[in-house]
Amino acid sequence: MKTSPKTWLFEFVLLGAIWGASFLFTRLGTAEFGALPTAGVRVGIAALFLLPMLLARGQWPSLARHWKKIFFLGMLNSGIPFALYAYALLSISTGLSSLINATVPLFGALVAWLWLKDRPHGMKIIGLVIGFVGVAMLASGKASFKPDASGLVTGWAVLACLGACLCYGLAASFTKRYLSGQPSLVIATGSQIGATLGLALPTFLFWPSHTPSTTAWLALVVVGVLCTGVAYVLYFRLIDKVGAAGSLTVTFLIPVFAVFYGVVFLGESVTAWMLICGAVILCGTALSMGLLKRFVEGAKPG
Repeated sequence: MKTSPKTWLFEFVLLGAIWGASFLFTRLGTAEFGALPTAGVRVGIAALFLLPMLLARGQWPSLARHWKKIFFLGMLNSGIPFALYAYALLSISTGLSSLINATVPLFGALVAWLWLKDRPHGMKIIGLVIGFVGVAMLASGKASFKPDASGLVTGWAVLACLGACLCYGLAASFTKRYLSGQPSLVIATGSQIGATLGLALPTFLFWPSHTPSTTAWLALVVVGVLCTGVAYVLYFRLIDKVGAAGSLTVTFLIPVFAVFYGVVFLGESVTAWMLICGAVILCGTALSMGLLKRFVEGAKPG
C-alpha cells in the first residue's frame, strides 16, 4: 500500500528547508571558529542529541557490535565532508556550495559503479555525463586559483566541495556493502560519535585563540541539533514512508532553500550562469537516479 503524499510531503519539504539552512549556519559558525572546530563542534552536538534516543530504544548493543565500521563511516560521511564544506564556505557563497552539493547522487552512482559493480545503463549514464558537465560549467565560471579582489581563492573551495561529495558517495557504497541491515539510528548516532572522536584532536589544535561570539555558538548548536540530529530523524522517517530512492530526491530542494537563505540573510548574489549550471546539474542528477523513468511509469494508467 502506497503512502498518501499528504502524510509525507510536509516532512519532505521541511527536510529540504533544514538541510538547505545547514549552509547558512555553517557559514556563520566557521567565520569565527574556523573549518575544523566548526565540523568538530557540529558532530559533537549531533552525537549528544542522538545518543539518548539510541539508548531509549535499546539499540546500544547493535552499535557495540559494529562500532569500528560505523565509527569509520562517521569520518567518511560526516567528519571529513563537514570540515571540507566549512572550509569552502570561507571563500564561496552558500548558494554555490549547495549547487555543488547537488552532485552527491552523481558521485554515489559513480562510486557504486566502480566499487560495487552496480553499472548504470541507458539514460542513467547520460545523466552522469550531463551532471558532471554541469559541474565543469559551474567550476569554469566560479573556480579560480588566483586571489580575487578580496584575496580569496575560490578554486580550492570548489575542490573541497567536490571532495565532500565524493566522500558522501564513498560512504553510501561503504554502508551498502558493510552495514546493510543495521538500524538507521544506530548508524546515525554511531557515525556522529565516530566523527566526534576523529575530529577531537584537530578541533583542539585549531581552536580559535579568540572567544567566539554567542551568535557563532548558536549557529553551531542549530546546525548540530537541527541540521544534523533532527534532519537524520526526518530522513529516516521518509525512508520508512517512501523508500530510499524517493527520499534522495530531497537533493533537489536543498539548493533552492540554500540560495534563498543566502540571498535573504547574507546578501549573496545569484548569477544567471549559476542558475543555468544548477539546472544542468539537477537534470543530470534526475536522469542518473532514474527519476524520469519512474515518473513516466507512474504516469501510466494502471
